[in-house]
Amino acid sequence: MSPKLRTVPRKLPRQDRSRATVDAILEAAARVLVKEGFERTTTNRVAEAAGVSVGSLYQYFPSKEALVAALVDRHNLEMRAEVLAALERVKALPLDEAARAMVELCVSAHAVEPELHRVLMEQVPRTGRLARLGEFELQMQALIVAYLEQHRAHLRVTDLRLAAFLAAAAVEAMCHGAVLYYPQRLRDPAFLDEATAMVVRYLKR
Repeated sequence: MSPKLRTVPRKLPRQDRSRATVDAILEAAARVLVKEGFERTTTNRVAEAAGVSVGSLYQYFPSKEALVAALVDRHNLEMRAEVLAALERVKALPLDEAARAMVELCVSAHAVEPELHRVLMEQVPRTGRLARLGEFELQMQALIVAYLEQHRAHLRVTDLRLAAFLAAAAVEAMCHGAVLYYPQRLRDPAFLDEATAMVVRYLKR
């Protein structure tokens, strides 16, 4: 069976009870993934942790890849909502303040359950979610370009699309690196200060 088919839910929950069951299964999947890692995670272990039968789990998720895909989708939806709301809030702020707010958002988002974040990001290619992540990245960069355009007089950079890509990619890479290798950095105020300073120095005249 192809990876795409393995990650498609069998059905979506329609009633409160079924939604509660799916939520319990996904929360259990997150716990098991963090504790056991992807390779050792099984649908049996997830069902046991969720307090449901394997048959109940299979009503919604045909495989552990489908569970991971659902967790990735949920995480991405939450992140998309937070990032877009933050970009709307900072669009009238000076560059220094806007950059700090966005870096702080990225750092705080990665600081929540960094172990789970690491597992999910490692499994994105397996779940076929790269295209969806790419769509979000393009949407976010378009909003950053719009912000930079409004503040062009204060910028050193001239190619705003390139600048938006580099600034966003740099912050994301720093946060991912911290998640993978130095999770304690995500709670270090100096990390936030220096990451913000790097972005501002790159962008500002």
